Amino acid sequence: MRPIRPTLAAASIAAVLALAATACGPSEDNAGDKPSAPASQSADGKITIPDDLKDRLKEHGIDLDKWKNGEWKNWDRDKWLREAQDYVNPIIEDLWDPDRMRDAKKPPEKPVDNEISGDEGVTDPTPAPVKAQAVNAPYHSNAAEAGKVLFDGPEGSMVCSATVVKDPANPGKSNMVWTAGHCVHAGKNGGWYRNIAFVPSYNDNAKSTSELENTPKEEIAPYGVWWGDWAQTSEQWISQGAATGGQGAPFDFAVIHVTPEKGGTGKSLEETVGSALPVDFNAPTVPKIDDMTATGYPAAPPFEGQKLYQCSDKPGRLSIKANEPTMYRIGCTMTGGSSGGGWVAKGQDGKPALVSNTSIGPVTAGWLAGPRLGDEAKGIYDAVSKKFAGQ
Repeated sequence: MRPIRPTLAAASIAAVLALAATACGPSEDNAGDKPSAPASQSADGKITIPDDLKDRLKEHGIDLDKWKNGEWKNWDRDKWLREAQDYVNPIIEDLWDPDRMRDAKKPPEKPVDNEISGDEGVTDPTPAPVKAQAVNAPYHSNAAEAGKVLFDGPEGSMVCSATVVKDPANPGKSNMVWTAGHCVHAGKNGGWYRNIAFVPSYNDNAKSTSELENTPKEEIAPYGVWWGDWAQTSEQWISQGAATGGQGAPFDFAVIHVTPEKGGTGKSLEETVGSALPVDFNAPTVPKIDDMTATGYPAAPPFEGQKLYQCSDKPGRLSIKANEPTMYRIGCTMTGGSSGGGWVAKGQDGKPALVSNTSIGPVTAGWLAGPRLGDEAKGIYDAVSKKFAGQ
């Protein structure tokens, strides 16, 4: 196809997939900081919060007990922690109960209200829509690495998608999850979202929304609820990310390190679900990729956010700004809620690897775009791995 440099109209692009991507990448002076010790569970079942986490909250005038009893709902500007090193996410046991998980359907999305230009970058013709296909249940047998991200923002409980990825520092025992930046941080006009948790194989048996009303938590979250005890995204997302215009989208990626809500069995996330994908930061160029598969839990109509879907298509290129990396783009009818879901293709070694994540798409839901993962993404991935090396 002949490359074109179109002007993309406002109605054609939306940060519909939680494009409030937020950069939480480490700065030079905190990239090597040790992470908070994960919350531990005592014999009587109570969660013990590490002192350093309490101290970091106190630095911002936040009392941990008040936070867990509802102060986290205070989104006043001075209470919305913004900087990369300010990430805190105390476990609030059983906050994500079955009803709250089921009712969290809102993607962090807003339609674009200004034009996006291809500038001097290369943008291929808009791909034809590809109908999203339901993943066969049980999901664990067909997409074990996939899951749902739950979190709270000023407008209520929200959802994204994510993927279990390998951890170089802990082979076979990864607790790392890949998602979009806007699924953890609100970008230039906000800060870190709260109560961030990952549920692998959410609704594993693909029950309908009505059926889930009487389904116990053990079935909705068969591999448990895993809280994000650390997260990082790009500094570009933190400083530029916005819900309009596609700003920050080429850097809309994040890594979450997780810990089980109630202590778990001592097994890592990777051991618990039995799988994790490698991440390829040097994927083949677009012309050399036959197809990419995007996976996620679309929540905006006509979807309800309870079931897992996939789209496969040969990728094209989308340029938001000439001086920023060109994004991948595929035809796909998934909507908001699928943000952050992994894109898988054959890597340089010919084996399946995560090469991108869902970032933006049009209001009309005919295609999706995801960032190309390069040095910035690898730096975040390596930093999170290093923080938890040997743990």
